[in-house]
Amino acid sequence: MTRFTPEELQAARDRVVPDVVADGLRVLFCGINPGLMTAATGHHFARPGNRFWPVLHRSGFTPRLLKPSEQGELPSYGLGITNVVARPTARADELTPEEYREGGRLLALKVARLRPRWLAVVGVTAYRAAFGEPKAQVGEQRRTIGDTRVWVLPNPSGLNAHWTAETMAQEFARLRAVAETS
Repeated sequence: MTRFTPEELQAARDRVVPDVVADGLRVLFCGINPGLMTAATGHHFARPGNRFWPVLHRSGFTPRLLKPSEQGELPSYGLGITNVVARPTARADELTPEEYREGGRLLALKVARLRPRWLAVVGVTAYRAAFGEPKAQVGEQRRTIGDTRVWVLPNPSGLNAHWTAETMAQEFARLRAVAETS
């Protein structure tokens, strides 16, 4: 893994991290927003302590553990990645309520265009803020975007101590089981 100086990470605040998407995906995973390591590398969930890639594999979504630099393989598994908010930050709490709401609006347009079977938002707090659903919980949501169903997953950040890698993988696996049959 490349080591970045603090200055290089700060310079990444201006970078755009491209989505990994295709039409008609089985599941489009949606992070909160790119962290500075993700922005610096151009690879989603790139911070070493982030559990997204290990959990994705443990839950059965991928046949092997992918590195962030292998994110381009996701569409071959019917998977993709985007974010609620495109602006990179060091911490998600740097985002404003307006950014979340606008991000939710733009995400809904993206989902309507790409038509994945499932939108999986990784982070219940981000989902609540983006879609004005203050009581939403992890799991399947009543909301749909066109024909796309919505599932909220726990945030895979290493800072999320409420979920272990194992319990997170179990929740991801619940979505995988439903997504394989729908």
